[in-house]
Amino acid sequence: MTMQQRIEAALAALQPQHLQVLDESHMHSRGLQTHFKAVLVSDQFAGLNAVKRHQKVYAALGDLMGEFHALALHTYTPEEWAKTAAAPESPTCAGGH
Repeated sequence: MTMQQRIEAALAALQPQHLQVLDESHMHSRGLQTHFKAVLVSDQFAGLNAVKRHQKVYAALGDLMGEFHALALHTYTPEEWAKTAAAPESPTCAGGH
């Protein structure tokens, strides 16, 4: 099982409605499976500030935290995600004649 899969499995404890874990190690010089980014949408983040959300993620990861170098977290409630994930409005057409 890759580190990415292990992170995904651990974060399943937060019952995410959306979970995306990306291995960004290729962007760094520390080797393979060291840098990750996680986008996580969960009802469990409701009413929590960013620090408390991140603490919840770290608690779910437990000992895995010591096995990689960096994890960029993007945490949302379903309501926040609905606003954030929506496609932007298309620009008004300036005409093509």
